[in-house]
Amino acid sequence: MSTSATPSTQHQSTKAQRLVEYFKDELERQSGDLYVKGKFIADDVDLSPKEIGALMVQLQDSVEELEIEKWSYTSATTWRVSKPN
Repeated sequence: MSTSATPSTQHQSTKAQRLVEYFKDELERQSGDLYVKGKFIADDVDLSPKEIGALMVQLQDSVEELEIEKWSYTSATTWRVSKPN
């Protein structure tokens, strides 16, 4: 049984890392929580809104250095991203 990641898993991991780094940078630049919609940050992270939405669900429980919460839905899901207390 191989412990190496498959190419698709590695690609997904790279996308997730890119998104996490984007949020960390944005939280450093501003004070307080960050409220985002995938469609508005898609160009900034070079991902589609659909990819961002799927990654946000995965990152919610797997990234300790960020708190990610589904906040509201108005024409697209809004996510609240903050640093843990």
